[in-house]
Amino acid sequence: MQRYVVIDLETTGHSPTKDDKIIDVGIVVIENNQIIETKTTLFNPNQPIPPFITNLTGITDEDVQDAPLFHEKADEIISIFEGSYLIAHNVPFDLGFLNVELMNNNKQILRTPVIDTVELSRILFPKAPGYKLGQLAEYLQIEHNDPHRALSDAYVTAKLFLKLEEKINSLPYETITHLLTLEKMLKSDLHELLSSRQQQLAFSTTENDQIISFNGIAFKQIEDLTDTTVEDLPSFGDYLDEIYEEAGSIKRHMKNYEPRPGQRQMSETIFDSFQTKNHALIEAETGTGKSLAYLVPTIYEAVKTGQRIVISTYTTQLQTQLLEEEIPLIQKLIAFPFKAALLKGKNHYISLEKFAHELNTNPHENYDITLTKAMILIWLTETETGDIDELHLSSSGYLFYKRISTDAEGMIDAYSPWFSKSYYQKARKKAQQADIIITNHALLCTDMFNDYQFLPSYNRVVIDEAHHIEDTASHHYGLKLDNINMQFVLNQIGLSEETKLFGKFLANYSFDRKEVPLEKWDSILNDTKYEIDVLFGSLYQYVVSKQKNDKSLSDIGRVQYRFDSEKEESKKWNAIKEMVTRLTFFIRDLIHILAIVEQHFNQHAPLDKHDKDDLHGIIKLLQTFIDHLEQLFLLEDSVPQVKWIEIDTKSTKNAVYLYCEPTDVSQLLAAGFFDKKDSVILTSATLTMNDSFTFIQNRLGLNDDRLVTKKFSSPFTYQNQVQLMIPNDFPDIKYGNTDDFIFATCEAILSLAEITDGRMLVLFTSYDMLRKSYYLLKEIIDTDKYVLIGQGISSGSRARLKKNFQTFDQAILLGTSSFWEGVDIPGDDLSCLMIVRLPFQPPAHPVYEAKSNYLKEQGKNAFMELSLPNAVIRFKQGFGRLIRSTSDRGIVFICDARIKKARYGKNFLNSIPDVPITYDSTQTLMSKAEEWF
Repeated sequence: MQRYVVIDLETTGHSPTKDDKIIDVGIVVIENNQIIETKTTLFNPNQPIPPFITNLTGITDEDVQDAPLFHEKADEIISIFEGSYLIAHNVPFDLGFLNVELMNNNKQILRTPVIDTVELSRILFPKAPGYKLGQLAEYLQIEHNDPHRALSDAYVTAKLFLKLEEKINSLPYETITHLLTLEKMLKSDLHELLSSRQQQLAFSTTENDQIISFNGIAFKQIEDLTDTTVEDLPSFGDYLDEIYEEAGSIKRHMKNYEPRPGQRQMSETIFDSFQTKNHALIEAETGTGKSLAYLVPTIYEAVKTGQRIVISTYTTQLQTQLLEEEIPLIQKLIAFPFKAALLKGKNHYISLEKFAHELNTNPHENYDITLTKAMILIWLTETETGDIDELHLSSSGYLFYKRISTDAEGMIDAYSPWFSKSYYQKARKKAQQADIIITNHALLCTDMFNDYQFLPSYNRVVIDEAHHIEDTASHHYGLKLDNINMQFVLNQIGLSEETKLFGKFLANYSFDRKEVPLEKWDSILNDTKYEIDVLFGSLYQYVVSKQKNDKSLSDIGRVQYRFDSEKEESKKWNAIKEMVTRLTFFIRDLIHILAIVEQHFNQHAPLDKHDKDDLHGIIKLLQTFIDHLEQLFLLEDSVPQVKWIEIDTKSTKNAVYLYCEPTDVSQLLAAGFFDKKDSVILTSATLTMNDSFTFIQNRLGLNDDRLVTKKFSSPFTYQNQVQLMIPNDFPDIKYGNTDDFIFATCEAILSLAEITDGRMLVLFTSYDMLRKSYYLLKEIIDTDKYVLIGQGISSGSRARLKKNFQTFDQAILLGTSSFWEGVDIPGDDLSCLMIVRLPFQPPAHPVYEAKSNYLKEQGKNAFMELSLPNAVIRFKQGFGRLIRSTSDRGIVFICDARIKKARYGKNFLNSIPDVPITYDSTQTLMSKAEEWF
């Protein structure tokens, strides 16, 4: 019988070595998979409890005034753990704290075996949204009534452990066997738990028909799409009636559904475009129900004609949302079956063959890679897609994943036993069988610029979030190169004596080394790495010298410099070009040696398939480096392009990133995409300026006779739901009053926060201004009352920052770039949206500058045809963050008076719904805001 003791501590701080003390201990004892005992006690820390700890735990100085000192209970605590495993949610913290307290009281420290439920949860629940105790409790539906009290947290941790143990006892033999190999590198002592399950399976005759075992790997069986046959479809009009009419299916299946006239009209417009083989630009404002409006006609048309239609979204997250939320809803709404499939790029899918190879050849790697392997082993028994986006990997884990993605697999032989097991091939097969293929803009553009070899053939496509398609096309027609990636690739290849790719080739195959110039490999590889460092270091210094006074900053604070290799006139630039030429020669020497190695092996000892794939992958990557360097620095441009350098001044002196993109993709899109497709539907909430589609038409090259344009207004009553306020007394930033403007902005944030109880989203156009505002607010705001979250300052992804914002009652979120769109915060979580500056691109931004010059050369007004429309569309996206339902209400506060003072300001106001606007002093606006709330 195994005994487990779960412990949780609450303390005065995070560091026992800095004299922080334990104030609350909770203990739960588990035997025979049952909780048999609980204990809790408060401790007097002999020091004041900090206010933030009292806020977090509810424990006050008065609560612990008469509590025992730690040494009075130390022996009792030690005795509880005799002959037991210690379990905690983050063992290093709880056990570390406990042992320091024991040492400080001259007691023997605990050396009991441990199980860390954070680590074990990451392995056994690899798809969980997070691994904090509260997140796991919510994910596993464990009741958690009193978080941040020791006994409550210990009890939830005990319940979590029982779930983890249950999960272990559901795993197949092959998975357990691999985990036993990996567990030696983990922090938790799992050998006994895993061995017990292995012995249980050794004598079991029960088989799980959902699990396949192949070459020592266990993974979930994936069902093919079921064949669907449709006898007779109703007319399109009857079909829409059945869905949209008063007694229609949408009303029956969607709780609180409110009719939206624009939704049906949009469905009709798209269907008409399919019938007439027209393209369409459709702006559907927030609340229209855009996704449903385009899915309804698209599914009908695909099933009726038997011809697949592609739907493209901007992000892979939106792809998943369509497949997992919108498609199941449509299946309830309509009376006939259809098939939908999701397809991403090859790099999103794991290669089972590569993973099996890594497990068998590299069993003992570092902790992060071991943890990643363990997570993947469990995930394979659950996933139906093999899509790595289902996992939350660390940065080290993701680097390992790059070694085992289908992208790293090379060409897979259709006769290989692994071919039928390939997740990517299964995804492609499903796409070929589907009526609807849901993809993303990145794959759509990759397919477009590579002779349509990635997606199954199609003639009609719906592009959602279409305002992004120009930028995505530019990125995918262009290139990116940086020092970190180049050095990473060379380090992965390694020297001849290292146990990396090249060293493994030499160790695994015997041959006469005199036949291969191996003696040159190490020196050439080291010279190549040196030349890369010298080149990128020189580029760093070049940008610093060029941008001393007039710095253009990216949205993440990097210094930018646009260059034209033919027009840069200086000895420094000529030296840089010579470095590039020299570096390409070194890389060619590496490729030459690798080619000789392959030729030698082909003649004497054929390479294992995995090694051959690795060798070809290395050669391909090295050749790509040469191609990119030559295109950036040495070759003439075949089309007008913008090239620029970004440096990170807060990092090392070779933290340099190189970019190249076409200046104008309109002709590429017109000839290579629109002219080749029967019907392209482009939709978004933000495509127009002043109700005109001219800007987006010109940017995308959509100027033919086959184009239909439509705009569908929002059903929201903005007149009653929104107050738009503009102060007339803010410092004018154009006269150099940046610091005064930031101070006025922060004062307004503070005043509005008092009125709205936080719940504010503040949108910046400059990361530098966001950062300065964040640190000024930290000085003047009541941090015990408000939670301040800053993008790029507070840790976490955009999704994590948004979730933290919604978790806290009185939060203020400062965001830039990505927060201007795609962030949905409905209801009372968001009551105030502040727009600090109108979202114009900085004039010195490399891409904007190049596109402006290109327009000027054609005799056009770059401000009116590029800068202003882009800013208006961005502004509309930001404005749309506030009202997400008919019951939402709030204030939009715009700090930038140009929206009223400048001649072009009316273009912004005319492009948003009609709302009440107040232009007055800040004091008057605050009074009005208080009245309105």
